[in-house]
Amino acid sequence: MTKPEDLPYAPSHRRMIAETGGLRVQILTLERGKEVPWHYHTEVTDTFICLDGPMVVQMKAPNADRELKAGETLDVPARTPHRVIGKDGGRCRFVIVQGIGEHDFIPVDG
Repeated sequence: MTKPEDLPYAPSHRRMIAETGGLRVQILTLERGKEVPWHYHTEVTDTFICLDGPMVVQMKAPNADRELKAGETLDVPARTPHRVIGKDGGRCRFVIVQGIGEHDFIPVDG
């Protein structure tokens, strides 16, 4: 499982809620201009729950942008390239549930 400190980005705040074999739940805050860069996961689905936003999850294959407002959710299936940003480069805060499976972070070109 990829450790949070080994990821190629650093949210301004990370609160680990739970982490067990095959499942991770965190709250992440991205300050203005920050992002979770383009990547995919081999096994895990990312479930996003927007707490403060709006936030945008951009996806490839299929190409789609989804704007989430507070309280809205989105599932990004395994092997779907995606990135996360605040709308218009703004701040956002969200819960991310990652599972079930071995967590990895495979970077892809934007």
